[in-house]
Amino acid sequence: MSLHKLRLAAAVPVTISTFSSRLFLKPFPNTLTLGLFSRRLQPRKPLLVRAFSASAAVQDIPANQTTVSSVARRPQWKASIDFKWIRDNKEAVEINIKNRNSNADLDAVLELYENMVNLQKEVERLREERNNVAKKMKGKLEPSERDRLVEEGKYLKESLVSLEEDLVKLKDELQHVAQSIPNMTHPDVPVGGEDSSAIRKEVGCPREFNFPIKDHLQLGKDLDLIDFDSAAEVSGSKFFYLKNEAVLLEMALLNWTLSQVMKKGYTPLTTPEIVRSSIVEKCGFQPRGDNTQVYSIDGTDQCLIGTAEIPLGGIHMDSILLESALPLKYIAFSHCFRTEAGAAGAATKGLYRVHQFSKAEMFVICRPEDSEFFHHELIQIEEDLFTSLGLHFKTLDMATADLGAPAYRKFDIEAWMPGFGRFGEISSASNCTDYQSRRLGIRYRPSEPLQTGPNKGKANLPATKFVHTLNATACAVPRMMVCLLENYQQEDGSVVIPEPLRPFMGGIELIKPKLK
Repeated sequence: MSLHKLRLAAAVPVTISTFSSRLFLKPFPNTLTLGLFSRRLQPRKPLLVRAFSASAAVQDIPANQTTVSSVARRPQWKASIDFKWIRDNKEAVEINIKNRNSNADLDAVLELYENMVNLQKEVERLREERNNVAKKMKGKLEPSERDRLVEEGKYLKESLVSLEEDLVKLKDELQHVAQSIPNMTHPDVPVGGEDSSAIRKEVGCPREFNFPIKDHLQLGKDLDLIDFDSAAEVSGSKFFYLKNEAVLLEMALLNWTLSQVMKKGYTPLTTPEIVRSSIVEKCGFQPRGDNTQVYSIDGTDQCLIGTAEIPLGGIHMDSILLESALPLKYIAFSHCFRTEAGAAGAATKGLYRVHQFSKAEMFVICRPEDSEFFHHELIQIEEDLFTSLGLHFKTLDMATADLGAPAYRKFDIEAWMPGFGRFGEISSASNCTDYQSRRLGIRYRPSEPLQTGPNKGKANLPATKFVHTLNATACAVPRMMVCLLENYQQEDGSVVIPEPLRPFMGGIELIKPKLK
């Protein structure tokens, strides 16, 4: 069995519990009685006009089909890729692929596209000839002429069947090759590797300690907050148990984050944590392969999510939204599961890089002309959250080679982690423009006046457009814990709780060493 496959008995329902029933979206009083939060949410806007793109319906395939030849199986789904635009902007696309260190084969895409266009023309020509023959057959004809047309019709029908089959195969092959082309890149993004990323903003300064500091692993052990050893016996490396005040701290982080982000008009959600592999692919992630970050469930077409971005992207899949419903802004809680394939070294120790963790994720669906505005809104929310917690951090405009395939532009936030003696990434915010929506089939219909068509009195609806999608991390719990434990440690071994979180921890202000 592959390391990244989970064998789950088919007869047993697969469920992954969440903490959603234990999230308290309200500070509870100076007692450990845990209350529920009730909040009047804004009325739901009408979302859908009708279902869209039946051709994008998912087809289940065996999970063990992990290799694809260039002319192999039919794709599970098809992206609405603008091949004509790619052809007309070949030089810009080629430079973009190079700058992003992508392995996309642009020449192969253009060659396949040209072959498809030519074959499509030939198919259309034969259809027209067949129609002409059919029209001629309706008239009064000599027997010899009718026999000749019958034979010609048979020949055209057989030729057309063969060419239509070739056209389907060619389109499928074009999809396989073209889906590896990354999104275009914002013109202000620095070109190069991670070292070329530009600092957009820096907040605060490193805390100066007048005593020997501990890293979060030692603090977690001394304060009886984290147990890696037992988790390693139960689940393997890079898993952990949270204990005592650390459990309350996780809940406090999540509930405080949700309460703050909801004030900005974001709707709270919990999401499925198992999704179809096709949804993972449409969002721009690779669920199969040697270095995948995705856990696949053996014998199914399903995966565990690595981020709530994936089920959030799928929630409006294959739909046409009303322009009046946009923007749609979500803040979702979920557990996340990542293989962390290829990760090694001191920078991955402890809570910094783990296989399972809790996270609050923001997701926006908007009109194309609004996506840059919401990208800045997302990064501002992140910066405000981390500033409120008193963290020293910097915001980076990530360079081209560090962008994932869906991202048009990405801002990362790195916070100072004294135990590591360096900055570590705690969040990111990406504008994916229409890269994901073209794969997920999410459009909207502009609210324009109806236009009168050629037929008198008949009005035409305005053409639909693809939405833009954006995502941003509001709170990745383990890395936030690293920052808080290491930055707020005291000489006596205790850890101070940042003031904004105290109401969400029953008024606890200090995590003290346990009496032995």
